[in-house]
Order: sequence, then C-alpha cells, then structure tokens
Amino acid sequence: MTRNHHHRREHGRHERGERDSEAWGGRRRLRHGDVRAALVVALTEGPTHGYELGLRLERRSSGAWRPSPGSIYPTLQLLSDEGLVVGEDRDGKRIYALTSTGRAEAAERTKRGEAMPWESDHDDGTQGLRETVHEVRLAAKQVSAAGDDTQRGRAKAILLEARRQLYELLAKG
Repeated sequence: MTRNHHHRREHGRHERGERDSEAWGGRRRLRHGDVRAALVVALTEGPTHGYELGLRLERRSSGAWRPSPGSIYPTLQLLSDEGLVVGEDRDGKRIYALTSTGRAEAAERTKRGEAMPWESDHDDGTQGLRETVHEVRLAAKQVSAAGDDTQRGRAKAILLEARRQLYELLAKG
C-alpha cells in the first residue's frame, strides 16, 4: 500500500468517527462489564434502539466513547437473558427498555456512586481536553449547517489556525 493510500484510508477512518485506541493518552479498552453497566445506565433515559444507545453513550462521554454495534447488541441480549431489559419490535426496530430489575440495578449503581466506564479515577487533563474538542466539533457542525459561506470560511480559518497553534505548542516543548 502506498503512503498516500494509507494516509487516505486512515483519514477516512477517523472522519467516520471510529476511535483510535492510542488516541487521548492511550485510554484503556473497555471491558464487557463496562459495556453492560453503561447500557443499563443509558437505558435509564428511556426505551430506545441499539443505535441510539450508542449515541447516548457518546454524548454522555463527551465523545470519548461509542461502543460498536458488535458490543452493544450481544450485551443487550445478555441483559435480556438476565431479565434486566426487555426488547420488542416497533416500527421495524428492536426497542429495548429496562425491566423493574434493571431499574433497580441502575438505582443501586447510582446509590453506590460508581463512575461511568469512561471516567477515570485520575484525570491528567485529558478528559477536559476531550470535552473541549467535542464541544468545538459540535460548534463547527452548527456553523456548517446554519452558517452562510462567509461564516463557514471563517470557521475553517479558525480551525486551521487552532491546529497550527497546537502543533506549534508541541514543537516548542
């Protein structure tokens, strides 16, 4: 594979929102139990389908984590087998909801004050930076959707300058 082809492939992968395991300070890969706990908590917002659960977790983690469908759906099946969630087909989609047992488990988790899987006991500044990047991304999406050509051009210039300054920060040590 040529260098340019490899760069385009990697660039496209990141544009689609897939996460690099080395990104953000080499954060840890989440365990199966983490996905299980996160889905139970996400379902406290109300019944929904698997794709929306992934989006909920991405929002709650400020963009830091969005589990893949390959981890969401098997875990939902496990939660169903355990009697914590129930799934039903509505309008061509499988909608999942917590059972009373699932709500009790979520409440117990909250009562114990357990952190969410993507939260670390020690924040080395990475979480704050991650949240800021997520907020900038949302603002840029708004300018892209609602701004005029002049505003979109100015937004691009701002982001390019921010990128330049970040690389300069690293270069100067």
